[in-house]
Amino acid sequence: MFPRRFDDSRAFEIARALIEGFDRHYRLFREASAAAKRRFEQADWHGQQRAQAQRIEFYDQRVNEAVARLRADYTIEALSMDTWQQAKLHYIGLLTNHHQPELAETFFNSVTAKLLHRSYFRNDFIFVRPAISTEYIENDEPAARPTYRAYYPSKDNLPQTWARIIDNFQLQRPFQDLGRDCERVTAAMLSELGGIRPRANFQIQVLSSLFYRNKGAYLVGKIINGFNETPVALAIVHGDDGRLVVDAALFGEDDLLMIFSYARAYFMVDMEIPSAYVQFLRSLMPRKPRSELYTALGLQKQGKNMFYRDFLAHLRHSSDKFRIAPGIKGMVMLVFDLPSFPYVFKVIKDFYPPPKDTSREQIKGKYLLVKQHDRVGRMADTLEYSNVAFPRQRFEEELVAELQHHCPSVVETDGDMLVIKHVYIERRMIPLNIYLQEADAEQLARAVVEYGNAIKDLVAANIFPGDMLWKNFGVTRHGKVVFYDYDEIEYLTDCNFRRVPPARNEEDEMSGEVWYRVGPKDVFPETFEPFLLGNPQVRETFMAHHAELLDAGFWQAHKARIQAGHVHDVFPYEPAKRFRSSRPADSSHEPQGAPHG
Repeated sequence: MFPRRFDDSRAFEIARALIEGFDRHYRLFREASAAAKRRFEQADWHGQQRAQAQRIEFYDQRVNEAVARLRADYTIEALSMDTWQQAKLHYIGLLTNHHQPELAETFFNSVTAKLLHRSYFRNDFIFVRPAISTEYIENDEPAARPTYRAYYPSKDNLPQTWARIIDNFQLQRPFQDLGRDCERVTAAMLSELGGIRPRANFQIQVLSSLFYRNKGAYLVGKIINGFNETPVALAIVHGDDGRLVVDAALFGEDDLLMIFSYARAYFMVDMEIPSAYVQFLRSLMPRKPRSELYTALGLQKQGKNMFYRDFLAHLRHSSDKFRIAPGIKGMVMLVFDLPSFPYVFKVIKDFYPPPKDTSREQIKGKYLLVKQHDRVGRMADTLEYSNVAFPRQRFEEELVAELQHHCPSVVETDGDMLVIKHVYIERRMIPLNIYLQEADAEQLARAVVEYGNAIKDLVAANIFPGDMLWKNFGVTRHGKVVFYDYDEIEYLTDCNFRRVPPARNEEDEMSGEVWYRVGPKDVFPETFEPFLLGNPQVRETFMAHHAELLDAGFWQAHKARIQAGHVHDVFPYEPAKRFRSSRPADSSHEPQGAPHG
C-alpha cells in the first residue's frame, strides 16, 4: 500500500533526520575500526580491547539519539500512517546512491520500532525486505580504495608478490624478516596447492583492509588459478622482539571458518562498502550465512536483522514444532528449539530455585559482559531480541505450559501469535554431557582435553565460567568445546581462589557441611573434582592433561599476570599451523597443551 500523494513535509524531514543519524553512526563506527591499525602498530592491546567493547554500544547510542530527536521535533502519536509511509519512501530515495543502504534500512527499522506499535511492523512502514540492492555498489571518488586488489604473480616471483601484497598495507612497524616470512608463505602455499602450474588467470585477490582483533591482524583473500579458488589468510603478529612476523598461513574454507567463528570477538575492519566485503567473504566461506559475516565484521545489528529474515523464511518452509530443548533443564533459563533450525532460544525465567541468588537484570548484565568481551573462540555469541512474535500453532503444548509457568512476565498471546518480550538466540551445539555419554573412547578423550583447553583459554581472557559442569559446555561441528551458560560468569580478577583449609578435627573431616568461612567471590578449585571426575576414563584423561585446574595456585598465577597488565596470546588456529620460529615470547598455553583459539 502506497500513499496517494507526497504532501506532508514532515515525512521528508523525518527521513532526512534518520539518514543523518545513520550517517553519523557509520562515520563513528568506521573511525573506530580504522584506528585499530594504529593500535596494532603501537601494541596498544588494552586500547584495542576497550575499542572493541565500546564500538558495540555505538549503534544503540545513535538509535536513541535519533529517537530523542524525533520525539523532540514531532508529536509522534499524532503522526498518521500516511506520514510514516511517506517517510519510508523518501528514505528509500535518499538511499539510491548510498554506500551502506542495507545498514541504513536496518537503522530505520531500529528507530521506528521504538516509536511505533508492533502492529506497524510490516512492509508498509519498515523494511521487512530490502528495498535497495547491494549488488555492484562502487565508490567512484578518485582517491577511493577498492574493495579488493588483484595481483598477478608468476611461478617464479611468488615470494616477491607476497612481499608487495603485505607492503601495500603500509604497516608502520618493521618486520623481523619479511623476505623470510614470504618464503614461508610461498612454501606453505605450494604445499597446500600441490605445486603450481599457472593458468591464464593466475592471480591473488586480497581485501584492501586488514582484519584486526585482539593482538593479531589478518590479511584475507583468495588464490585463483584456472577454475580453482583457494581461500587464504595470513596472520600477522608482534614477534618476541616487538617487530612484526607472519605467524601463520591458513588455507581453505575450514581454516577461515575457525577465524570467523561465532565464538570469537568481532573484527575491526575499515570498510566503505560492507556489502562488498560480505560478498567477497561468502566466496571464501559459502556455508557461512551472510548474517554471521556481517556480525563478524562488527555490524551485529545488521546480522540480527538478516538472521531474523532467514528465520522467518525458514518458518514459512518448515512444519515441525518448537519444543523444550533436549538435555538437563537449567535453573535460570528456559531453553527451547525447532529441530529443523540449528539454533536454540533462551528465555530468562521469572523465578529461580535455591541456591540460585540472582535477578533478571544481573543475568542480562552477564550476557552483555560476554558480548563486549574477547570470547577467544570459547564463548558462543548471542543474538538478543525483544517482542518476537511466533506462530502459536507451531509450539508443542508442553513448551507453552513451561513458558506460562516459568516466564509469565515475558510471554503473552496476541491473536494466533505467541509473543516473547525478551529472548536470546544461540547456535545449537551438542551439550558436552550428552556428547560424553554417546562418545567412544577416542572421542571422549579428545572432548575432555578440549574441555580443559576451553577453560584455559577463558582463564587467559580473564573469564571464570562460574559453573564448570559438563552440561554448560557444548561441542561444535568442528569438535571445538564452547561455553554457553553465562549466568554465573565472573571476571577472573574479581574472584578469590583459595585452597580448602585443613580440617581442624575429626568431626570437621567427617562432616558433610562446610566448616570454613566462604566469601561471596571465593572459589575452591579442588572442590571441582567430585562434580567433574566421576567417570574413570574422564578422570584419567583430565588428570593427565589438566590436573592444574584443580589447583588454586594455577588460577592465582593467571590472576596475578592479568592484574599486572599482561594480555595473553590466543589465536584462532592450532599451534601446528604456526611458523615455528615466529612465536612471541608469551606462548602461554603451549606448555598446557591448549590450542590457540
